[in-house]
Amino acid sequence: LARAAPAGNAAATCVTRGALAYIDDKYPGAYLAGEGISYVSVGGDAVFGRKENPRQPVNISEEKIGSKEVNDIYKVRGEGSASTVAFTAYEAVSGNGKMTGDGVVPLEWSLLEGSRKITLDGVLHSINEPGTTLPTDRWYGSEGVVDRWLTDALEEAGIVERRKNSITGAAPWISVLEMLFPGV
Repeated sequence: LARAAPAGNAAATCVTRGALAYIDDKYPGAYLAGEGISYVSVGGDAVFGRKENPRQPVNISEEKIGSKEVNDIYKVRGEGSASTVAFTAYEAVSGNGKMTGDGVVPLEWSLLEGSRKITLDGVLHSINEPGTTLPTDRWYGSEGVVDRWLTDALEEAGIVERRKNSITGAAPWISVLEMLFPGV
């Protein structure tokens, strides 16, 4: 956990049914770092959660409120927009929906204290736009996004040596995979 589990009224409605509070209590932060275990946390910063209020001006970038195509789906279903769906998801996890994240998990809740933290701008939680069946190439496991975090995670795990300069190119993780699995 990057933050303490929800307390008060938020704890009663926590979507994890107490799992966050338990883990935070028994294994806080990078719990095993003192034993040589490295931690990497990766979080997406793509959607700002907010309750819909047409009279309230929006002071966030267009990219963080959802595409027209996605927001149209939410409107038809009576859910408002990607921002309102994110608000509900973030509130269910943290007790506060007015923050940014990957559309499902708030960013600050995905970055574990004591870990190597990687924030990925524009990255969503799932292979589909959150709450839809619309596929996306901007989720943690898509080729272009994996390239942005995998090498760092492998370095932290000690599987590859730290780079002196950034690896550039279409797929930096290819060289890592070739190193791990020669001849494949």
